[in-house]
Amino acid sequence: MARIGFLGLGNMGRGMALRLVNAGHEVVAFNRTRARAEALQGSGIKVADTPRAAAHGVDAVISMVGDDVASRAMWLGEEGALAAQMAPDAFVIECSTLSYNWVQELGQQVKAQSLRYIDCPVTGLPDAAAAGQLVLLAGAEDGDLKAATPLLASLNKEIIHFGAVGTGTAYKLMLNLIGAIQIASIAEGMAIAEKAGLDLEKVNHALSLGQAASLQVMRSVKRIIADDHDKDIVFSGKLRLKDASYGVELAQALGVAPEFGQVAVDAFAKLADLGLEEHNESVVFKAVGGKNR
Repeated sequence: MARIGFLGLGNMGRGMALRLVNAGHEVVAFNRTRARAEALQGSGIKVADTPRAAAHGVDAVISMVGDDVASRAMWLGEEGALAAQMAPDAFVIECSTLSYNWVQELGQQVKAQSLRYIDCPVTGLPDAAAAGQLVLLAGAEDGDLKAATPLLASLNKEIIHFGAVGTGTAYKLMLNLIGAIQIASIAEGMAIAEKAGLDLEKVNHALSLGQAASLQVMRSVKRIIADDHDKDIVFSGKLRLKDASYGVELAQALGVAPEFGQVAVDAFAKLADLGLEEHNESVVFKAVGGKNR
């Protein structure tokens, strides 16, 4: 079994860290809000005071945080994880959804320190993280990923290797930009249905029978009808805006005109003005003119 440093114990990271402990690994975790880390001490997770302390002597460090700023704070600086003395050929595994440029920069820094970098964002909600049913979207050298696969086994139901470092993130940003467009469009559609006086439960049923019924669309429709965006927050509007913005940035860098993506970004950006950005992403319904109750 391995000694693993884990950075970030939010909705996703908590379940992932517990999976690693239950698989028999020794896990030393750091979370910026220390109380969240201390709450898990009875589970076998050890708590570190800094990312550097969490990474000391480990075989791998796994990060699951919110954005580029948080990721940089975890890895860089005097108390960052990359300042630690890790085991030779240790793995640096970044599971967060981050910008393509930062992932590439981090990968180069890791390589310069003779460590092995796995670009490894995930798909799956917190319940999938807790059940070890995530899909890992990997960008890494073949040998590095093969060597890391046993360590990652308790976290996933499948690993999809897209290619070199950065390719996992490129896919994840594409996917989450599509998701932002879908959620914004169904929110707009539901606002139209509401204002036209349609029974929203019947709309839900009719949508479930048609071609538009993706899991993401139907999940958002149910939240819109329930009008419970401030409860059981699975993925906030703020995080969706961040992911979509990174996706638009990548598209533009690649010479793609992300017109639909930009519309979705603009819709989610309105949530900050409404004071709703921390609510579930389905609350974008309010930003496009939906009222509900």
